[in-house]
Amino acid sequence: MAGAFGWGFLAASSLVIGALVALRFKISRRVIGLIMAFGSGVLISAVAFDLVEEAANTSTGHGAVIGGLFVGCGVFFGGDWLIDRAGGSQRKDADGGQESGSPLAIVLGTVLDGIPESMVIGLTIFQGGAVGVAYLTAVFISNLPAAIASTSGLVSSGWQTSRIVWMWIAIAVVSGIASLAGYGLFQHAAPGVVAFVLTFAAGAILTMLADTMMPEAFEQASKWAGVLTTLGFAVAFTIHLLD
Repeated sequence: MAGAFGWGFLAASSLVIGALVALRFKISRRVIGLIMAFGSGVLISAVAFDLVEEAANTSTGHGAVIGGLFVGCGVFFGGDWLIDRAGGSQRKDADGGQESGSPLAIVLGTVLDGIPESMVIGLTIFQGGAVGVAYLTAVFISNLPAAIASTSGLVSSGWQTSRIVWMWIAIAVVSGIASLAGYGLFQHAAPGVVAFVLTFAAGAILTMLADTMMPEAFEQASKWAGVLTTLGFAVAFTIHLLD
């Protein structure tokens, strides 16, 4: 079980790395947009091949697969709507839009973005006895642009460096706990339940991408965002094939 926490924390540690990069170097908004587009493509590949495909192969029917997608979408949409109303809508904004938001809402929104993908890490460890390299890599890579963009915006909004770093460390710990929960909660679950959980995460991640990462990527990088999204998808799919 300690391994499940460790792998979840490792995947989320890229949030801290991305924050440190953004604090150390001045990164243009265009570059941030391109990085976010690449991370979006990586996550789309992970959703398609490491979550939905695995769920379809696990379940004896397709009701759990489709149901999980829509429930995950609905739960993330509802949580994100509440957090937006509380002041966390600009959590991934690289232009400093966090200045008008609530610090607590920004933190909760970032946690909401990461919990579904972290829970799947623990679940895949239980299923296969080892962490899925392709999915772990996808989560690690996709966390980098999110942290870089958010940190750049938080700095522009006047957040202190220590406050930003400790926020990301805390979120990485929460992600490790979510991975541990994914490992422990579903050990005796039926295949249909496992499939539902996998696609629940997939639906939540897809909704998050469409609502936060991809619009921000296009806003900052324009049409080149599509090229980098495709590149990210191709890289993640290659890793999946080699896993």
